Amino acid sequence: MAVLPEPAVSDDVPQRVKDSSRRMFWIRSLLLRTRLDNDVCNQNYAGNGTDDDPYIVDYLHNDCQDAMSFSKRRKWAVAVLQSLSTFAVTFASSVYVSGIEGVMQRFDVSEEVATLGLSLFVLGFALGPLIWAPLSEVYGRKSIFVISYTAYTAFSVAATCASNITALLVLRFFASAFGSSSMTNVGGVIADMFSRAERGLATGLFVTAPFLGPALGPIAGGFLGETQGWRWILGLIAILGGVIWIATMLATRETYAPFILRRRAKALSRMTGSVYVSRLDAGQPPKTLSQELSVSFTRPWILLFREPIVLPTSLYISIVYGTLYMFFAGFPIVFQVARGWSQGTAGLPFVGVAIGVCLATLAAGVDNKRYVRLCAAAEAEGCAVEPEARLGTAMAGSIVLPIGLFLFAWTTYPSVHWIVPIIGAMFFSCGLVMVFISLMSYLVDSYVVYAASVLAANSVLRSLFGTAFPLFTTRMYENLGNQWASSIPAFLIRSKCNYASEAAKALEMMRRRHVVVIGGEPNGPETEAE
Repeated sequence: MAVLPEPAVSDDVPQRVKDSSRRMFWIRSLLLRTRLDNDVCNQNYAGNGTDDDPYIVDYLHNDCQDAMSFSKRRKWAVAVLQSLSTFAVTFASSVYVSGIEGVMQRFDVSEEVATLGLSLFVLGFALGPLIWAPLSEVYGRKSIFVISYTAYTAFSVAATCASNITALLVLRFFASAFGSSSMTNVGGVIADMFSRAERGLATGLFVTAPFLGPALGPIAGGFLGETQGWRWILGLIAILGGVIWIATMLATRETYAPFILRRRAKALSRMTGSVYVSRLDAGQPPKTLSQELSVSFTRPWILLFREPIVLPTSLYISIVYGTLYMFFAGFPIVFQVARGWSQGTAGLPFVGVAIGVCLATLAAGVDNKRYVRLCAAAEAEGCAVEPEARLGTAMAGSIVLPIGLFLFAWTTYPSVHWIVPIIGAMFFSCGLVMVFISLMSYLVDSYVVYAASVLAANSVLRSLFGTAFPLFTTRMYENLGNQWASSIPAFLIRSKCNYASEAAKALEMMRRRHVVVIGGEPNGPETEAE
């Protein structure tokens, strides 16, 4: 290929210029510009640069834009910041519960109407990923995050100044719809940066955030609402979102390889007049932007309804996720109404939920060591570890989960010491997060490139359950009593706890007789696997 002319830089300082370029990369990334340094421009790419035989663009050796080549420090910094962005959004969902009484008094509305501030926020979790996950696969992870999280922060600020209940509910909904981009993007970013052997612990960090946030929300909100009022609860949401938005925008890079290589190929084509194609697009007919968007928007639904391992795992996760949000309406009834605790003190039982989340994260770390050993053994034999190796903790968690719920349900009597139902809640949250980490890792390993779409499909279903459960919780507790109302989710979860093993069997069947999804469409009729 023809060598491009060198940039106008003095020959006696090339290394200094390169070093400076690397230090200033975050500025270019912030401005979403395509970075074409000397090495990229002068690389000898395979091909002849014609329509029939284009140059094939791939990452260079130790390419600074290759997320897999990031240093461990940078990878974990990005993973932590992205997980914090998810934590902030899910924290915003539950911390609102502590201000419901103040909202009822300020706007003179019923408890059901005030609770819509929670349910509509969770509904935004269902609708947002349908937009942000597909767009991230066309426009990249970072640009979509910057745009959507900016809007999330703005709507959160506006909600603090809401003058009527309608404005508050609408602003809460839009805040979550935009903020939910982090809930699907983070899983994709982790898949972009970490190998299978490293991914388990990082996925555990990401999966912990959506549960630790809701667990800590009522604790912080209970005392803040009691002393400062409900508007300061919303103010805390806006402040936390703004800080994380700025930090993440400045410190993270684009990680999605198909977008980076496609953008690089287009830039090289414009500069040289030759034809460059991303390695990941080679051999495929070119697609217009509308075709790419159409495929990306339909892919989550295709994966949800046509892939037999996605629907059952998503349904199981949805039930336990809805149960978690039922706790936000049920805990005040159990501890504040039945036991007479104050608003701030009634939020403290969520410490048990938070401890359970942390215990599950530790269990995930221990299990990840087992998985790393499996990867090392498989690599020595020249093969790969199957995604089903992730399912061990899901099977264990599916047993712990209903046990915790039953323990919580039948120890809610005021005559029973308060620590016992909190221990039950701890077991529930521990089992919940064990299941969630395991199944999320399983889905990401099974659909690496389309991880964001898989997580979007999963997020839609579980968020719909999370939306519905709080709406009927109060009536259910009033009509059935604290014990039976708390037991119903346990019966549902126990009946579904074989889904983890069913998912493993389903994937094995797919290997024997499978449908390959490429570009959002099945690759022809079912054919026997070779």
